[in-house]
Amino acid sequence: MKKMKKFLVLCMATVMAVSTLAGCGAKKGGSSDKVVILYPGEETDSMSDFINNKLNPRLKSEVGIEVELIYKGWDQYWEQKDVMLAANQTIDLYWDGLPDISTMVNKSQCQPLDDLIKDNCPDMLKVIPKSQLAGGVVNGKQYGIPSAYAPSSCMFQLVCVREDLLEGVGMSDIKTADDLKEYATKVAEQYPDMKGPADIIFKPLTRYFADEQYTWCAYADSVVYGEDTRKAYDYYETEAFKEVAKFNQSMYEAGLYKDELTTNYNERDSRIQQGTYIWVEGSLGKENEIISSVRANAPDAKLKSYLLNPTADKYITACGGEVLCVPYSAANPAGAMKFLNWMYKDQANYLFCLYGPEGENYNIVDGRIELKDPSFEGYFYEWMFRNANYTLFTSDTSEDFIESYNSWDDNAKTSDVIAFHFDNSNVKEIETAVNEVAQKEFQPIECGYVDFDTAYPVALEHLKDAGIDEYVAEVQRQLDEYFKTNGYQH
Repeated sequence: MKKMKKFLVLCMATVMAVSTLAGCGAKKGGSSDKVVILYPGEETDSMSDFINNKLNPRLKSEVGIEVELIYKGWDQYWEQKDVMLAANQTIDLYWDGLPDISTMVNKSQCQPLDDLIKDNCPDMLKVIPKSQLAGGVVNGKQYGIPSAYAPSSCMFQLVCVREDLLEGVGMSDIKTADDLKEYATKVAEQYPDMKGPADIIFKPLTRYFADEQYTWCAYADSVVYGEDTRKAYDYYETEAFKEVAKFNQSMYEAGLYKDELTTNYNERDSRIQQGTYIWVEGSLGKENEIISSVRANAPDAKLKSYLLNPTADKYITACGGEVLCVPYSAANPAGAMKFLNWMYKDQANYLFCLYGPEGENYNIVDGRIELKDPSFEGYFYEWMFRNANYTLFTSDTSEDFIESYNSWDDNAKTSDVIAFHFDNSNVKEIETAVNEVAQKEFQPIECGYVDFDTAYPVALEHLKDAGIDEYVAEVQRQLDEYFKTNGYQH
């Protein structure tokens, strides 16, 4: 969920950004071998040194290109991405979440890649199969590269907790919403310096409270597809949403949630890494991705991810994972594809992008990454480019986790809507109106920030006035057409 900004502030920010961004990156007519990448996060000295003195010399020698990264912090990445693309800022490659691919297509933020991939990515195609690439196809054209090829069922349905604190309060497992509340309550009593949860984890809670598994299938979080009933629903009218909201309200009333969870929602990952928070929404392997950052502030920390309602069906969906796109403003789209192809050419190049030269920060010992400095977080984000063909685990990863990881999708089902992308062309104004009500009124309800019984009926009336029923009907119409052609997956 993205926080709504006041209209005046957004307008001012847009005007300022458009007027100043032209000097932030490569310009039209610049060096033809430069590949400009929009990248989330903060620039570090070690990353700059790696790009300039290690990666670029190899890319220049072997492929004839160099990369330049434009960094945007997590708290502003998506807003700035939209502003920069609207202003035709020169960007050759950018990242976003795969669920948003149809929205980006509708906004003309990404160009078709079919010919670019065919001409420049023979090696990448050997390790990213067609079934994976299908997630980036909209209206028969390849608009994005779903880059995280790995076990992926139940994406965003896990909760990553401080396992050391869970053990410290005498608990051994988390399976239910009540377990979560008990854990938070006991930590608050026994570890008063801890600040509580870093995240309201509404998707893991939805998994727990729903009678069937839901897959989000339209813009933002307003419409879900019921995998058993095979119908589209207004998420905010489901019983699961109501139970999530009531649970979160009880957490606020008990003093276990703080206002920042709602007012600064997008900072949830940075909060958990401060070492003073007790959980965040998880994904398979997230505990390994962020443990170094957490331990930098809490040296004895341990993390573990739990799946609420673990016996319910697990689904592989296109609503999880990462996607790489090339905007129409790209000055060097072929170079962007050459960079990806080089990264995926072999395991050596892949690991080089993630960790640098072997022997400098790490060695490969018995098929594991052995870091010389356990706090080293790597260079390019591993989760952004994860590929099952090349994945190596660090030496401190438990055998239990590796076994669970490798078998994670064994009993998973493929979602009916894994390759469905909603086209909002017929309902753009309704979508805007629905999203405005969702962000202004339903987001505080979902977070438990306001009283459910008082706020919900009013918000629902406003959502109906905005046209949610017509919007859901359009989603269902497109689903029906999609299934006529593609059938059901399970």
